[in-house]
Amino acid sequence: MTQEVQRILVIGTSCSGKTSFAHSLSKILQCPHIELDALHWGPNWTPRPAEEFRALTEQAASQERWVSDGNYPLTRDLLMSRATAVVWLNYAFPIVFGRALCRTFTRIITREELYSGNRESLRMALFDRESILWWVISTYRGRRKRYRELFDKKPFGHLTYVEFCTPAEAEQFLIRK
Repeated sequence: MTQEVQRILVIGTSCSGKTSFAHSLSKILQCPHIELDALHWGPNWTPRPAEEFRALTEQAASQERWVSDGNYPLTRDLLMSRATAVVWLNYAFPIVFGRALCRTFTRIITREELYSGNRESLRMALFDRESILWWVISTYRGRRKRYRELFDKKPFGHLTYVEFCTPAEAEQFLIRK
């Protein structure tokens, strides 16, 4: 990516490592990290109202430089119209699902507090209709297909498009930065 890349959107299926990658990249570039999950989720895993979520995203994206991560169609137009690059973490299902399992169970054991005081639980992970594990399984294929179309068609012509197919490629990119 060139020097004029100032605003980067990191996309990928759930649990592909978007937040970790975006956080690392924002530190390297010394710019703000916009975590869309933190803007989206309120207490008790309640989604913020659409207007509020869009307003929070628009405010965050109005900065001159940023790295954002997330897959929310509701805010995609705001971010992609303002971004200068989009990075797709396009990893194979075993990698993504392995990460989902590891991340989820680590968060359950450590009782890690997420956005708005939310925490993952064993009940949520295994027995809830909204389980992140089920979400990964049920959305993986469709999301990859949509992102492939996005990268093939490049509807936002002003963007630099970067695709990483393995975690090693993404890690090498961060090291070179």
